[in-house]
Amino acid sequence: MRAVVQRVTRASVTVDDKIIGQIGKGVLVLLGITQADTEKDVDYLVEKIVNLRIFDDENGKMNLSLSDTGGEILAVSQFTLYGDTRRGRRPSYIDAAAPERANELYELFVSRAKNFARVETGQFQAMMQVELVNDGPVTILIDSTKLF
Repeated sequence: MRAVVQRVTRASVTVDDKIIGQIGKGVLVLLGITQADTEKDVDYLVEKIVNLRIFDDENGKMNLSLSDTGGEILAVSQFTLYGDTRRGRRPSYIDAAAPERANELYELFVSRAKNFARVETGQFQAMMQVELVNDGPVTILIDSTKLF
């Protein structure tokens, strides 16, 4: 399971010209799910994301977590995080989980994250427009297999 975590001052996701998810200060999480992912991967990412010390303390040092600041999460499923571009010009998505399984784990991620923060979401398998103001900019890549 992979996540692109962006610290934001605000973010929203729109489907069919209607805002369906919107947050203020917090993190936008683009979440990619692979065939091998399990509940353990979900738990690892939730714990890592809510405890990442990427928010400034009173001295301007990134020393506070989402849990410390009361920040929000906008979680957006993004199978393209498993796009393999090593061959040819068209990405291969063979490693991405099948939609049914991916949705199950995405919903589990959202459910578990709600234990720690206010969570808004995108719409699974919809064409979405994601808008954000990246604060910093701060962007962190996390892989549950610790590939990076």
